[in-house]
Amino acid sequence: MVFSSFAFLFVFLPAVLLCYFIVPRRYRFPRNMVLLAFSLFFYLYGEPKGIFVMLAVIAVSYASAMVMARTRTRTGRRWAMGLAVAGMVAVLGYYKYTGFAVTNLNSLFGLSLPVPEIIMPIGISFFTFQSMSYVFDVYRETVPAQRNPLYVALYVTLFPQLVAGPIVRYETVAEEIVTRQESFNGFYDGVGRFIVGLAKKMLLANPLGQQATAIFALSADALTPTKAWIGAVCFALQILFDFSGYSDMAIGMGRMFGFHFLENFNYPYICRSITDFWRRWHISLSTWFRDYIYIPLGGNRKGKARQLLNLLIVWGLTGLWHGASWNFVLWGLYFAALLILEKLFLGRLLEKLPRIVGHVYALFFVLIGWVIFNCTSLADIGTYLTAMFAGQSAGAADWSYFLWFLRQYGVELVAGILASTTLLQRLVAPWKGRRGGQLAWTAWLLAIFALSLLTLASSSFNPFIYFRF
Repeated sequence: MVFSSFAFLFVFLPAVLLCYFIVPRRYRFPRNMVLLAFSLFFYLYGEPKGIFVMLAVIAVSYASAMVMARTRTRTGRRWAMGLAVAGMVAVLGYYKYTGFAVTNLNSLFGLSLPVPEIIMPIGISFFTFQSMSYVFDVYRETVPAQRNPLYVALYVTLFPQLVAGPIVRYETVAEEIVTRQESFNGFYDGVGRFIVGLAKKMLLANPLGQQATAIFALSADALTPTKAWIGAVCFALQILFDFSGYSDMAIGMGRMFGFHFLENFNYPYICRSITDFWRRWHISLSTWFRDYIYIPLGGNRKGKARQLLNLLIVWGLTGLWHGASWNFVLWGLYFAALLILEKLFLGRLLEKLPRIVGHVYALFFVLIGWVIFNCTSLADIGTYLTAMFAGQSAGAADWSYFLWFLRQYGVELVAGILASTTLLQRLVAPWKGRRGGQLAWTAWLLAIFALSLLTLASSSFNPFIYFRF
C-alpha cells in the first residue's frame, strides 16, 4: 500500500486517525497500541511473509538491548551488541545479496550453482538499519534500553517511515513514544506537509519519471544526445521529488500523531560540492553511515590515508546498501572518488572559485551519478554515457522531440527546477505570517491536493523508487 493510493488516502489513513484520536489523550499506551496495530497491518497488507522477518529483527533488537541493560561488563555488552548486529546483517545479506553473490561466483569460477529466487521483504534495508541503530545506541549508552517490547516494535514498525524511511534514530522519538503531545497546530502542519509531499510525488516525480523511464529503456540506436540528457535530468528530478515527497509525507504523518522526525532532505540540488550534496541528500542514511561506520573506523582522526580508506569503505557499503548490483557498487565508488578528490585538493579550490562554478560542477557530477544509479548493468551505463557525450549528432527528428518534450512536460520541468531551489520558500515565507496568509496557504494546499487526486485517478504510473531498497 503506497501513500499515493486511494486505498491509503481514503481508507487506511482516515481509519487510523479515527481509531487513534477516539482514544482519550491521557491513555497514551492504548493510543500507541492503535498505532502499532495499524502499522503491522500496513506492512502485512503489502508483505504478508516479510512481516515475520521484521518481527524477528525486532525481537533480536529488544533481547540484545535487555541483555546489555543487565550486563555490567563491557565484554558482555559487546558480545550482546555484536551478536545482534551480526544476526541482522546476516538477515539483510541473505534476502538482499544471496542471489547476487551466487551469480558472481558462477561467473568468476565457472560454476553452475543454482541461483536461489529469494523474495526480498519490502523496506528490509530501512527496518534493519533502524533496528541496528537502536542496538548501537543502547550499547553506547546514549539511550536507555526500552523495557517494553511493544514500544520497541512501535519504534521500528511506525508506518509513516517503515518501508522507505527516513531512518529514524530511537533517541529522536524515545521520549515522544511515551510523552508526546498532539496539538491542532501540529496536526495542521502535518497535514500540510503531507499534501506538499503528495504533490511532489504526483505532480512532479511521476510525469517526469514516466519520461525518464521511457528514455532509459531506449536502444542504443534510438538514444540520441538530446534524449539522453533529457532522460538524465528527468530522472534526477524524479528521484528527488519521489523520495523527498515520500519523506515529506512521512514527516507530516508523524506530526499528525505528535512525532517530530528529523529532516531527510535540504535542497540537495543547490549544493556547491559533492560533500555539500551528501550533507543535504538522504540525510538520515548519510548520518547513519557517518556515526556507525565512518567514525568507528577512525573517521579523520588517524591520518589522511586512513581517512580516505574509510571514505572508500563507507561509500562502497553505501552503494551496496542501495542494491545487489554492480551499478550500485560503481555508483558508491564513483562518489567515493569525488569525495576523496575534494578532501585532497578540490574542495579548497572550489571555495576560492565563484559559487556558480561549484554549483555547475556539483550538478554535473551528480547528474552522471544518477545515470550510473539508474542503469541496470555496466554495459547500459557505458551505452547511456556514450549517447550523452559521444553519440550521434542531433537531427531534425531530435529537434522535433525536444520541442514535443517542452510542450508536454515543460510546466513540470520548470516547476521541478524551481521547487528544487529555495526560491519558492523565500517567496512564500513573508506572506504566510500576514493577515490572510494562512488562509491563502490553506487554499493552495487544497488546490494541489485536488490536482494530485485528479492526477492519481488518471495515471497508472505510480512507482516509489526507494521501495525496492
